[in-house]
Amino acid sequence: MRLTTKGRYAVTAMLDLALNAQHCPTCLSDIAQRQQISLSYLEQLFARLRRAGLVSSVRGPGGGYRLAKPPETISVAQVIDAVSETLDATRCQGLSDCQQGDTCLTHHLWCDLSSQIRHFLDDVTLAQLMQRPDVIQVATRQQRHLETGVLASSS
Repeated sequence: MRLTTKGRYAVTAMLDLALNAQHCPTCLSDIAQRQQISLSYLEQLFARLRRAGLVSSVRGPGGGYRLAKPPETISVAQVIDAVSETLDATRCQGLSDCQQGDTCLTHHLWCDLSSQIRHFLDDVTLAQLMQRPDVIQVATRQQRHLETGVLASSS
């Protein structure tokens, strides 16, 4: 599976945005602090997310980012796609040239796994994640730490 840090961070940042930008835009520095992700890395990810139409930017004082679509319509798979991640469990990137140009014995098994993962992530939306009690608990803790400066001093 080739879901790297880029895909994981993009999903985490989008979920943070969905949780925290419901009433006003959220600045990337707040997301960076809450999620302990480099601000410059987030800027790169959000440029891709903006091009994919998943977020919009608001300029000026009080500006930042907000979701461009309702969280019910944004799947985890869309976020991963937006940052050019693959959801491929094969060694050959699905090209069927696993063994010196030929298909390997387990190629179709790994293709089926990739398909199952894709379907699963297509079916999970940001809104569904936002409603999970574990996500709410962590988000509340992170926001409290941001407000009290605990995350800033530990970075």
